[in-house]
Amino acid sequence: MNSAALPDYYETLQLSSRADGHTVERVFRLLAKRFHPDNGESGDVTRFTELMEAFRVLSDPEARAQYDARYEEAREEKWRLYEKGADGTDMATDRRVRNAILSLLYTARRTDSDRPGVGTVELERLLGCPEEHMRFHLWYLKENRWIERMENGMLAITAAGVDRVMELGGPARDTLHLIGRGEEDDGPIAAAAG
Repeated sequence: MNSAALPDYYETLQLSSRADGHTVERVFRLLAKRFHPDNGESGDVTRFTELMEAFRVLSDPEARAQYDARYEEAREEKWRLYEKGADGTDMATDRRVRNAILSLLYTARRTDSDRPGVGTVELERLLGCPEEHMRFHLWYLKENRWIERMENGMLAITAAGVDRVMELGGPARDTLHLIGRGEEDDGPIAAAAG
């Protein structure tokens, strides 16, 4: 399995990659109960199958070690939008991060409208944005009703969020910098489509 097609088992189980074996088992049991096909209210065969595979790998120390090696390679292949040494003011950086979140969620919905969600942990990884910064941006985007948390815990862009992306010129592609030198802060959104 190449690293580009590597499923994110940590995201599937909504866990940090630092979670210990006890935590993996506890969270798996909670989610498995929720998505078990016999659960008439929230059963989901596809989601349950994904949970089972993620648990199978992450609960076996040898399989997890092999997965973690590939997982780290995959993480290194993904570019980072949010850099510690970002140019510009804090407000400009904040605007770029929020626009990047909207772009990533827009791309996720456009790619698979039936399963448009992206997990918070994955957003943090893609943007290289620390959790404490991410919380503020997610709060802001939710308050403006541009994103929402779905029943499965993932984040997705709303119709208002899609409109916002379009107002800002749509997601720009093939760029690592959200705002290039000399561009206005309210220019096109730059996104990672990858």
